[in-house]
Amino acid sequence: MTIIVTGAAGFVGSNLVSALNQLGERSIIAVDDFTDADKFKNLVDCEIEDYLDKDDFIDRVESGFSGKRITAILHQGACSDTMETDGRFMMDNNFRYSRVLLGWAQQHRIPFLYASSAAVYGASTRFREERSCEAPLNIYGYSKFLFDQTVRPLLSGPRTASRLTAPVVGFRYFNVYGMREQHKGRMASVAFHHFNQYRAEGRVKLFAGYDGWKAGHQQRDFVAVEDVARVNLFFLDKALSGASQSGIFNLGSGRAQTFNEVAQAVINTLEGKKASVAELVKQKKIEYIPFPEALKGKYQSHTQADLTRLRAAGYKAKFLNVQEGVSRYVNARLAAT
Repeated sequence: MTIIVTGAAGFVGSNLVSALNQLGERSIIAVDDFTDADKFKNLVDCEIEDYLDKDDFIDRVESGFSGKRITAILHQGACSDTMETDGRFMMDNNFRYSRVLLGWAQQHRIPFLYASSAAVYGASTRFREERSCEAPLNIYGYSKFLFDQTVRPLLSGPRTASRLTAPVVGFRYFNVYGMREQHKGRMASVAFHHFNQYRAEGRVKLFAGYDGWKAGHQQRDFVAVEDVARVNLFFLDKALSGASQSGIFNLGSGRAQTFNEVAQAVINTLEGKKASVAELVKQKKIEYIPFPEALKGKYQSHTQADLTRLRAAGYKAKFLNVQEGVSRYVNARLAAT
């Protein structure tokens, strides 16, 4: 069995490679872009069979590269910077590349599991995998939305089985956090930044109130990267075992929690205490800063994955909440330093 993982040196991709290794899989072709050379560190403790540059790989695919050896594609590669303003770059990386790769996978009957994003929902207050809930606020969200729109005709209607030659599964990732995200810079998780900020300054800064939300009470569905890997491998196993399962699924914890709770989990784990948010604010360990002008009108103040479809597909495992997952993450980072 040979599995292609695109974005293999990235955050989710490298965690998937590691999770595959833990299952005994070593025949992995890692596809990525090492322009940011430091990303190699995410693969140092992993075992892969080969590495291909992302542009070389897509050139091979478009030139008729045979997929006979390949048993599955885990497509995680993308530009994930929600503040990116170069629309041509974003659409080329996230939409066109994905569309070419999907066509190749279908041509060679290869299961195709890919990363979508909760950014497709934009300012929506409903987070179901339905067109009526989708209104992206930025070009990143639009690029993910448009590829989902490409996939949808393959998944619906009376001739769905005849349209697909192999399973196609999209995962709308919500706010993922965990190990191997250090290369992401400003796009790393809030848990990552809270950890660094508290160790450097002895405090965590959160946004003040905006758009009807109190300071630090903005809510996101924070999901641990180990849960993200487990869901991917669950669907991979179904695809490889012949239990075909195609669709687009939300991948979050199913629970919205506040930025205050993330900061609290980080600080309490670092200090070995159980202080309340109010106590941490009083001690000036949590401070609030004005909401940035650049984010107004482009910010999701609340997200919460509707897991109905994911559960109906057979995934029954419990997801880590912020208190569990962030504490585990902080301890792992401390152990790694």
